[in-house]
Amino acid sequence: MKLSGLLHTIAYERLEGTKEIPNTEVTGVFSNSRDVIPGSIFVCIRGSVCDGITYGREAIEKGAALVAAPKEQKEELKAILKAGNECAGILVEDEREALSVLAAAYEGYPAESLVMIGVTGTKGKTTTAYMIRHILEDAGYRVGLLGTIEQFDGEKSIPSVHTTPDAVCLHRELGRMRENGCDICVMEVSSQALKLERTYGIMFDIGIFLNLGKDHISRFEHSDEAEYLECKRKLFLQSDFGVGNRDDKRYDAVFRDTPCRKITYGIRSGRFRAENIFTDTWVDGRPGVIFTQDKTEYAIPVPGEYTVYNALAAIAVCRMMGVDKEKIRKTLRQFSVKGRAEFIKIPGGAVAVIDYAHNAMSLKSFLDTMRKYRPHRLITVFGCGGGRAKDRRYEMGRVSGLLSDLTVITSDNPRWENPEDIMEDIEEGIRETKGDYIKIPDRRKAVDFAVGMAREGDIIVVAGKGHEAYQEIQGIKYEMDERRLVEEACMHRSS
Repeated sequence: MKLSGLLHTIAYERLEGTKEIPNTEVTGVFSNSRDVIPGSIFVCIRGSVCDGITYGREAIEKGAALVAAPKEQKEELKAILKAGNECAGILVEDEREALSVLAAAYEGYPAESLVMIGVTGTKGKTTTAYMIRHILEDAGYRVGLLGTIEQFDGEKSIPSVHTTPDAVCLHRELGRMRENGCDICVMEVSSQALKLERTYGIMFDIGIFLNLGKDHISRFEHSDEAEYLECKRKLFLQSDFGVGNRDDKRYDAVFRDTPCRKITYGIRSGRFRAENIFTDTWVDGRPGVIFTQDKTEYAIPVPGEYTVYNALAAIAVCRMMGVDKEKIRKTLRQFSVKGRAEFIKIPGGAVAVIDYAHNAMSLKSFLDTMRKYRPHRLITVFGCGGGRAKDRRYEMGRVSGLLSDLTVITSDNPRWENPEDIMEDIEEGIRETKGDYIKIPDRRKAVDFAVGMAREGDIIVVAGKGHEAYQEIQGIKYEMDERRLVEEACMHRSS
């Protein structure tokens, strides 16, 4: 695509006194200067940690044909675009919106060729997205997926870096889905992605609202609960249909003044409503749920009331897509997701369960669920990630202190923080509850300790990392898989 044609998709102002915009073939659109290649566009993004304008000179040296920056950075852009330079410059009102539009245009608007299904909520996005994906695949559709665990383009899967990728990667992946013959894209849409306009310009055929809890409030995420809610609401300003959990107290606020057509689900209310619910039962030898919806009984080998809500959302979407109820029922009967309520038997009659529960809301929900299975003891192993709000750590400590017979405080992904400082924040919450706990900083040793002390009837919950196969310390990701940790601990126990 010619540069002139690509720029026609956005409103911009050419930076006076610099090189005329060349009408050349564009080789790419980027916001990371390391990715820039000759003939590409570099968009300077203002971030909470670093500013894209500081990398403008590097982009120019690597052959960028054009640099775009927000109008507030006019003088900075002028400084790096000196007379005689081989690069042109433009100013835009919102650089994130511009990046999304340019990336979509460069890839040929691939989202328009796909049925776009977006899932948002504080918890349950991954499970719901996988339910929808598996049902639609079993119904004969070719489905791409973008989410917390992986990016699947219809042929190849790669591990995800973000729940929702940045705009450049997002449209590139959508383009691959189109090339690989996908009919549908199921995407987890995080509040951060909505805040940072990663999905700006995409019209979703179906947007799904699961729930809204107190989470992601920090200087690196959302300033307060009001901003968090408004970011979630954005999805339904760009959706044709909105499928919403009518039981959630924030339903009305999320869908306020949104133009989408609404379809509801729930346990207490909603168009797709569950009845005859059993959340402490067994399905094919695994803890699960059984319920009836529209005279059809669904049995799913994943425990918890939240599973009922996730399944109702998936049922509503797939029925809208014309999938037969019997096909949905059969798929859900065999459903599982890596790192979500994943059970492993421990020699001697105990079980370990691995789950991604990484905030107070999801941890409470999961521990409440495990309590319904009447364990001899409920032992919880968890830590908290660095670079997150301290309140999250305190609240998770408090939840585990109240619901666990023993908490093993350990390290999660400390990132750039001192693990001991994070553990102290968790400990503060537990101390208030008078609950029993022990601190073991090494996560491998913490899991080994918990499994080693397990007795018949105990449930060991290993929470917080789920599908993640690494531990991030000081910017480096070290290999660490929870399943392997539990399996090794079982071997030590048997030897």
